[in-house]
Amino acid sequence: MESKWRVTYFKPDRQGDFFTKTSVRFAADMPVEEECGVILYEGDGREQRFPFSAEGKIGTLYGLEIEGEGLSACTYNFYRGKQVLTSPYAREIHGLEKWGDWQEKKRGTKGRLSCHDFDWQGDEPLMTPQKDSILYGLNVRAFTMHKSSGVKHRGTFEGIVEKIPYLKKLGVTAVSLMPCYEYDECMIPEPDRVPPVSPEILQEAPPLEEGAKPRLNCWGFQKGYYFAPKASYSAGASPVCSFKNLVRELHKNGIEIMVQFYFPGETGRLYMTEVIKYWVTEYHIDGVRVSGASIPYGLLSEEPMLKNTKIWCDYLPERYLPAIENPVFKNFLSNNGDYRNDMRRFLKGDEGMINQTLSGHRRNPKEYGVVNYLADYDGFSLYDSVSYEKKHNEENGEDNRDGTDRNYTWNCGVEGETRRKNIKELRQKQIKNALAILFLSQGVPFLFSGDEFGNSRMGNNNCYCQDNETGWIKWKNNRFSEEILACTRFFIKLRKSHPILHMEKELLVMDAKGYGYPDIPYHGIEAWKPDFSYISRVAGILLCGKYAPGPGDNSFYIVCNMHWESHNLALPKPDKNKKWVKIADTCFPAENYSETEGISQNQDSEKGASENGNTGKKNSFTVTVGSRCIAVFQTAPCETKRAAGKRAGKKAAPK
Repeated sequence: MESKWRVTYFKPDRQGDFFTKTSVRFAADMPVEEECGVILYEGDGREQRFPFSAEGKIGTLYGLEIEGEGLSACTYNFYRGKQVLTSPYAREIHGLEKWGDWQEKKRGTKGRLSCHDFDWQGDEPLMTPQKDSILYGLNVRAFTMHKSSGVKHRGTFEGIVEKIPYLKKLGVTAVSLMPCYEYDECMIPEPDRVPPVSPEILQEAPPLEEGAKPRLNCWGFQKGYYFAPKASYSAGASPVCSFKNLVRELHKNGIEIMVQFYFPGETGRLYMTEVIKYWVTEYHIDGVRVSGASIPYGLLSEEPMLKNTKIWCDYLPERYLPAIENPVFKNFLSNNGDYRNDMRRFLKGDEGMINQTLSGHRRNPKEYGVVNYLADYDGFSLYDSVSYEKKHNEENGEDNRDGTDRNYTWNCGVEGETRRKNIKELRQKQIKNALAILFLSQGVPFLFSGDEFGNSRMGNNNCYCQDNETGWIKWKNNRFSEEILACTRFFIKLRKSHPILHMEKELLVMDAKGYGYPDIPYHGIEAWKPDFSYISRVAGILLCGKYAPGPGDNSFYIVCNMHWESHNLALPKPDKNKKWVKIADTCFPAENYSETEGISQNQDSEKGASENGNTGKKNSFTVTVGSRCIAVFQTAPCETKRAAGKRAGKKAAPK
């Protein structure tokens, strides 16, 4: 049959599928002796094969170009002998457009040859410095799929766009999307599949009983088509344009976007680097979160195109640190050790946690940034970490064997939901404690979607297959959730307003500049006498504002009392003509938090920190801090006698 397309061969210098409106160039690695080539599928069902030729071969890399009208309406695959393969470089995938569309066998896929125009309107990556970053993690589908989200296009990129005003009001600077590249979410067993290198991340499909539907992989931690955005996450005709629109609209509102990629152990390192470079150049993303085995740290750190791109890895091997350090734009990030578990243990009152807590709070190495979080997609949500001590993963269909057993959580006295007022109040306070310590830590805070208002996963700590209310974000609107949300917004705003709370370099616990105070001295029940003993559950953290860049900043004193009893603490004397003002206390409602007014001292001392006046000591005064409580003090100018007299006169004046 005579072809309506013109075929030529070329010797490629790299792999990939490269499109224009009238031609496409294929460069494919085919290390085989049998015939191989390209299959074009036309809209009417006809298909035509174009074999590769030695004329366009270098090494095991073949190059073939097809020109002609109507290519954009076609789909394509490669063939290798009798085997048909979908290109790992396909930029759009046909066959997976409908979420969970299982048809008793694995769905067939093809690459699309469509070429889309998109007006970026001058968009560029934002390059927000790490020290100013506040990350917000989300799963595209779970974020807006619940009807309470109130969006028109639920579970899609467009749904996130509808939530941009909410994200902006919350105060986050970047969203980090769980895998949103194309993959088949229907978990059908593959008899010839090699076992996963990282079984704790990559979920294997269990044997499928006759007549049963497969479970859905809602997280995407499996091999995928890494160059293509996920079609079922798009409410429009083109997932490419949907995702680009999301990026552009986020950038217009000052919010960065990061994308998470999971690469199984068999993935080539050069290929991983190519994937990340493509998304940075084609989609203008600001960063990536890379998970899996054999991460190419060296290639990523040496690639000039990625020097302004945030690259977040679970950990960074020490031997790569010299190459990772970027003097122009600090772009690599890593998890802050065991921050999540250490802080959870401290917050629930475990012994022996003071040293780890203070170290994790302060840590901020010069070569890379550290990401702090108390909850993520894996493990318990923040609400569940104060409501459950044991995982409840029965609905996953694995007899509750999946998911970690190391949660370091405390249910505050009752497992799961309860109507007991005292338990609910304690849980609310513990969540506020967690938010306070998260946003007042140095490093880069990461908040997972829903944790800012107490979203629950019903005790499931591995809801990778829960495409329902367990896995979705429930947009609560009650007094409990509103209090948590108000607390979150306050601490985010406080952090962003004061550079001493998010320094570029690690504080040294010493007076390096001769200000009379160390940059971050520690205290205990008595000022300047920290208690690092095994049984200690109380710490005072002073952040000296003089060490902040530019004109300096206010100083802050953070009191953490995770004991089940209240304590009297002596605060260090502030600078001359300054006084300590309590601006936040997790024992009190968030509506009382205020940088300008401060929290009233006429409160029950058992419920919060109250000033008891001068102790007679030259360098301190005493406050009472309630049980399981974090209180935050800030320096403010002292009133002159004249101003104080005028204020007293106004209060005494008759109405």
